Amino acid sequence: MGEILPLLFAISAIYLVSLAWKAFNWVWLKPKKLEKYLRQQGLRGPSYKFLFGDILEMVSATKEATSRPMEFSHQIVPRVLPFLHHSIQKYGKMSFTWTGPYPIVNIMDPDMIRDILSGKYEHCEKDGLQPLFKPLVTGIVTYNGEKWAKHRRIINPAFHVEKLKMMLPAFQTCCCEMIEKWQKLSPEELSELNVWDHLQDLTADVISRTAFSSSFEEGRKIFQLQKELAKLIMQAAKFMFIPGFRFRPTKGNRRIKEIEREMRLVLRNMIHDREKAMSAGEGCSNDLLGLLMESNLKETLDAGNSKNVGISIDEVIDECKLFYFAGQETTGNLLVWTMILLSIHKDWQEKAREEVLNVFGRRKPDFDGLNHLKIVSMILNEVLRLYPPAYTIGYRVSSKEMKVGEHTLPPGTLLGIRTLLVHHDRDLWGEDADEFNPTRFSEGLTKATNNKVSFIPFGWGTRVCIGQTFALNEAKMAISMILQCFSFDVSPTYVHAPYTVLTLQPQHGAQLILHKLSL
Repeated sequence: MGEILPLLFAISAIYLVSLAWKAFNWVWLKPKKLEKYLRQQGLRGPSYKFLFGDILEMVSATKEATSRPMEFSHQIVPRVLPFLHHSIQKYGKMSFTWTGPYPIVNIMDPDMIRDILSGKYEHCEKDGLQPLFKPLVTGIVTYNGEKWAKHRRIINPAFHVEKLKMMLPAFQTCCCEMIEKWQKLSPEELSELNVWDHLQDLTADVISRTAFSSSFEEGRKIFQLQKELAKLIMQAAKFMFIPGFRFRPTKGNRRIKEIEREMRLVLRNMIHDREKAMSAGEGCSNDLLGLLMESNLKETLDAGNSKNVGISIDEVIDECKLFYFAGQETTGNLLVWTMILLSIHKDWQEKAREEVLNVFGRRKPDFDGLNHLKIVSMILNEVLRLYPPAYTIGYRVSSKEMKVGEHTLPPGTLLGIRTLLVHHDRDLWGEDADEFNPTRFSEGLTKATNNKVSFIPFGWGTRVCIGQTFALNEAKMAISMILQCFSFDVSPTYVHAPYTVLTLQPQHGAQLILHKLSL
């Protein structure tokens, strides 16, 4: 026994030293080695700071920028991404910053973006989310390789044009309910309305009906839980590189776990109800969940119930969470910025209303008519350019050394495609890049971008957002029906303050003055 104890102590000491060495390599030696390599390639950026990198400076700069409103302007980059804006100004467009011990090379060149998003670099894949963010966003957007291809193949049928046409009545119903609510408001209540709250409810209602065939009241729980979860995760993000922080029993961490469990329980019960209905011989509902489960079942049966075919219940839950988050957030943000900008640029509001009335008159919009709304489409594209819901595309990381442009990047370097910066780049969009000018899209996207990959609100290439057509048709439907019934101006109490809680939102709401139009 006396001989064993010293041996155990020695083994324990070696193990602890090994762990300490790995940790030291992770938080210091490897980042400094990568920094040296990047500088040798001619890239510039701030020096690496132990463990946190630039995170503390980013948080401080964002807190300072968002502590006060800005003059009404579409030059929003300095407010939304203050640290990154300053870094680009100082070190150049293709420079690097640090998220914890990981360097991120900023990519703004359209040719480089095309190469990265087209799959030219087979060894360059989407970087997995930090574990902190997984309770909120996972599913197909986080997968790579065969797993991504399988999920895309199974989900695709739910987003075919014919299926989307079947969902149009749900769009109409939700929009009608919101507009009827507005029309019932007294003149005093209607004279100033925070439309942001209403538009969030609208898009949550739409995704509840189209994804789960439930009303907004039934889907309200998921919507509210996701809003709370997003805020908690953003608050915790500044600590995410402290080893073990997410496991600490803080009030915020405990609440994050509670919310995740509650959301999964609600969705699991929905899925089990569908499975019982399918087992009883009932057909699948023509909602996103039903179409997803039908496609998954077909995939499994076609393969003879082989292993690793189809997707699991937990993976279906993850895709449902993604439907709800992405479907609600993207369109809600697009609609609120569209209404704000049309309140400022009244000439474009009138042009859009005239087009809507010419195409539909006072009747409810239909699918074919939505595709004929040229001016409305131009406006939505310009809003997406100036105020993209997601300010960056998920990081890519290479497992091998790779040449991007004239620079060779070491394995492990993250590539950050900064949508907001690309969309406001004067070299790409001209001197009026920070101005609202829908005319730039009058001859289509190809002409507006000079055939460059510089308009990427939904990503680009093989991994372009699967719900793009869904989101745009929902937005066209909503804005058309609003224009048919109301004119609107910005309220004197409106404070222009774009900021991000994972997506780009109006920090203090969207107070507009609505005027009922006589029918």
